[in-house]
Amino acid sequence: MNIGTQILILEVPMESFFGKSTIYPVLIKDEDGLTLVDTGMLGQLEPLRKAISDVGEDISRLKRIILTHQDIDHIGNVHALLDLLPNIALLAHKDDIPYMTGERPFVKLTPERINLMDAALKQQAEDMVRRLPDLRFAHILEDGEHLPYGGGIQIIHTPGHTPGHISLYVPAQKLLLAADELRVVEGELVGPAESATPDMPLALKSLDKLTVLDVDKVLCYHGGYYDQNVQARLQALSQTKE
Repeated sequence: MNIGTQILILEVPMESFFGKSTIYPVLIKDEDGLTLVDTGMLGQLEPLRKAISDVGEDISRLKRIILTHQDIDHIGNVHALLDLLPNIALLAHKDDIPYMTGERPFVKLTPERINLMDAALKQQAEDMVRRLPDLRFAHILEDGEHLPYGGGIQIIHTPGHTPGHISLYVPAQKLLLAADELRVVEGELVGPAESATPDMPLALKSLDKLTVLDVDKVLCYHGGYYDQNVQARLQALSQTKE
C-alpha cells in the first residue's frame, strides 16, 4: 500500500514470543534513495527484502534507517542490513541510543528473556547484543525535529513504551507513523500494549502530543492502517488516563 507517492507501507510476516503476526515497517522514497523506518524481527532479512520488492523497490537503494525504538522486533535486522549495505546511515532518538549501542542493558530484552528463546533465536539475540557496540548513529534525533525525507517528516518523542520511543508525523499526508505508541486491534485504534510498556502512565501522557496534530490516518507497526475519525479517537484515548 502506498500513501501518496513517497510513503510505501511494507507487510512483513513475523514470528515472535506471542505467535505469528504481521508488522508494518515503512519505506520513504526520495530521489537519492530510500529511508526504512524500522527493520523487523531478528532473522527477517529475507522477508523484509521480499516486502521491499513487493512494493516495487530494491533493498540496495536503502540510504538510511530510522529506528523508532530499541525493541527487538524493530532493530532485529539492523546488523544484517549493515552487513549488506555498510554505508547505511542510522538515526534514532537520543534517549534510546545508549541501549542500542550496549551502553545500557535493553529495557525489555533481558538475559532472562533471551534464555527462554528457542536455540536459533537465542543465538541470534546473543549475537545482536554482542555486536551492539559496533553500531554508529549518523544522526541523533530530537523531539520536534523536522527531516526532509518524504516531503518532510516531524519527529514526535513519545516515551513510555521505551525511553526514546518516537512516532513520525508526515504533514503533507496528514499521516502519523505511530510505531508502538498506538495499535490497531480488531479494527479499532488503541493505545500501547500494557504488557510491553514499562511506563504506561508516561506512554498515555505521550498521547497528548498526538492529539494536537492534523491527522486523518495512522499506520501502526502492529495492526496496520487506520483512518476512521482519527482525531476523535486520539482525543478519546488521551482522556483515558484522566
